[in-house]
This record gives sequence, structure tokens and C-alpha cells, in this order.
Amino acid sequence: MKARKLAIVGATGAVGQEILNVLEKRSFPYDELVLLASARSAGKKIHFRGTDYTVQELTKDSFHGIDLALFSAGGSISKEFGPAAVSAGTIVVDNSSAFRMDPEVPLVVPEINPEDAKKHKGILANPNCSTIIMLMAVFPIYKLYGVRRVVVSTYQAASGAGAAAMQELEEQAKAMLAGQTPPTEAFPYPLAFNVFSHNSSMYPENGYNQEEVKMVKESHKILHREDLKISPTCVRVGTFRAHAESIHLELEQSGDLDTIRKALSEFPGVQVTDNVEKNHFPMPLEVSGLDDVYVGRLRWDLGDTEKRNLQLFCCGDQLLKGAALNAVQIAEIL
Repeated sequence: MKARKLAIVGATGAVGQEILNVLEKRSFPYDELVLLASARSAGKKIHFRGTDYTVQELTKDSFHGIDLALFSAGGSISKEFGPAAVSAGTIVVDNSSAFRMDPEVPLVVPEINPEDAKKHKGILANPNCSTIIMLMAVFPIYKLYGVRRVVVSTYQAASGAGAAAMQELEEQAKAMLAGQTPPTEAFPYPLAFNVFSHNSSMYPENGYNQEEVKMVKESHKILHREDLKISPTCVRVGTFRAHAESIHLELEQSGDLDTIRKALSEFPGVQVTDNVEKNHFPMPLEVSGLDDVYVGRLRWDLGDTEKRNLQLFCCGDQLLKGAALNAVQIAEIL
């Protein structure tokens, strides 16, 4: 579809800014652009494609005449304003967790389940960043050999908590190097030079946090595989904007590494970086600002003669494929 009138909700945030960058890079078609944000950000000027835009305050009346709205302003905002947008005739692509598990809302990774996008009833959901990055690395292998179980440990960047968290990480590093007490507002603990369990809410009854449960439930929905066993451990690390994940796959059939590398390298949105001789594999610094998910460290479990237990490592830019890029790709396939 060509959006005659396109709106970005949360245009001044980290993901909102990346959405604008992606729209320009991919020459996304529209006739008119409206930038929406909170009252605090209203009135700000944003220069985009040679035009200065004034950010408007988001209200329930903001969507008159809007064909498509890309939401990236948090779950509470999406729940409040998403239905109002749909009532006004707007199609919503939402980047928050607000509608992801709603059975009426497609949860889409365009390279994996584009056909689900056609089933929307006004709202489409963008999966969680850690889910997207994991599934991009796993899906080509899943198609080849089937997967019984996924064990994944994430190394998640500050960008997952927004622009303020990225700024805080920088300030923490400077403070700690100067022997000062680091500020801790965006996170419960210092992230600079540190690693801690993901800062989402815990479920005391099972010991998992919200981020981990998202990875399980969202993957089941995207793959239409409720029986797929997924064991996640989600962790914050002191990187700025690219998530890394260590993944163990228990395959349904015996596999071949050369075939797996070929399938990964041919899959849209995936690149293979797997240089054993130089010990060079995907890393956050190298993939920051890049669209694709990078995969490497492909190897079998030691002693696995059946070639069914595969280890791999992947990295992807959380603000791009983990958020803004995937949202724009969803809009492109409507």
C-alpha cells in the first residue's frame, strides 16, 4: 500500500528516530507525513527529507485522514490510542507489547510469516527485539531440519530501554572511570562494566522474567508451534544498541554445517560471520547500524555424533531489525 498520509507515533524517541531513518533509506512511499509525540515533545522541529516538521501532540483526534500509523511510544500509549486510530480508519503497526498476544492481532517477522500480516483487523504487532533476532537466526535451520528445543541466552544492549538508557550508560562509564558514583535511573544497577538479569518484571511462581516469557510466547505465535520448547535467559550487558544471543538448538533431524551455512547466507536479512581461523564472529560493535542479523560460531556439541545439537551465536541491531526496520517491513508487505 502507499500511505497517502503516514503518522509516526513517538517520533522523538530512539525507535521513532530510527523509523524515520529507515523510511528514508528504503524510500517508503507516502504523500504526507505527520509526527506525533507527547505534550512534552510537541512543538519540536524535526528535519526529514528536506522538510522541517513540527511534532504534534498525540490525542485521540490525531488520526483523522491518517492511512497508516507506526507506533513506538510504549505499551500504555498504544493501548490508549491504538483503538482510537483504528476507529478513525487507520492501520496501526505497533512496536510495543500491548497487542502482541492478542489472537486478533498478527505478530509478524516479514521474512518468516508475511502471510499473517494479511489477516489484520486494523492492528499489526512488531515482536520483541530479542525474539526477532533469535528467530531470524533460527528459522532457516528450523525449515531445514526442524527444531525440538531452543536454549537461548541473550546479551541485551542499553538501547532496549530507550535513548535515556543509552545516555545513562555513557554517563556511567565516564563516572566510573573518573572514580565517581555512576547514575542509576534507567536501570536498577550500573550497566557500564557490568552484567545483570534483564530488568523486566519477575514472575515469582516460575523464576522467569517478563522478557524471557515474551520470547517463548511470541515465538510460539509467530511459528504457529505451541509445542516448541524454549528455555531463555535474558541478560543486560554494557553495550549500546545491538543485542547478542547464544543459542543451542536440538534438531529433529541430523544436520550438516555446510548446508546450514548456505541456508543462513541465502536467507533474506541474515549474514554469516563464522571465521574460525581468525576467531572472528558476530559482535555488537560491528553490527550496530546494520540491517541484517549476523550469525556465527556454528558448531555441534562435543561428542554429538548424530549432529542434532547445534550451537550458534548471533547479533542484531536492536533499534533496526529489532524494532524500526521490522515495523517498516511490515508496512511494506500490507
